[in-house]
Amino acid sequence: MEHTDNTFSFEKAEDSSGFLLWQVTNLWQREIKKALEKYDLTHSQFVLMASIHWLTLQKQDVTQILLSSHTKIDPMTTSTVLRTLQTKELLKRQEHSTDTRAKTVCLTEQGIEIIKMAVVAVEQFDAAFFAPLGDLTGDFNRKLISLLKGEKKT
Repeated sequence: MEHTDNTFSFEKAEDSSGFLLWQVTNLWQREIKKALEKYDLTHSQFVLMASIHWLTLQKQDVTQILLSSHTKIDPMTTSTVLRTLQTKELLKRQEHSTDTRAKTVCLTEQGIEIIKMAVVAVEQFDAAFFAPLGDLTGDFNRKLISLLKGEKKT
């Protein structure tokens, strides 16, 4: 018996880019969570800490707004996660050198030690996870960047 319901525009679920992205993202997030467990970090905490470290190495004054923009995590969530990291004594906030309304954030020595180990674990995981792409990894990354550049501004 043939289907007459045309709710979906795809014949197979695998034809839906969004559904595939959702499946891959769920698998990747589940496994990255396991890789971060031994560092007592959530994925959001890791991303913010790694970004603070990265931007600091780029000689930038790291503010909450810069972090939010760099990570694509909304400002309220960024603020909440930063407070948690501060409570864990993995980062500290200080007055911005030129903008009195802003505070800069930096990792504590303990935060730097943890993020360096966590980055190694995440990079090893990513290398294994994305290994099936082989020589196509660069092209895959460029396509992801093009999707990010096409994001809707709200």
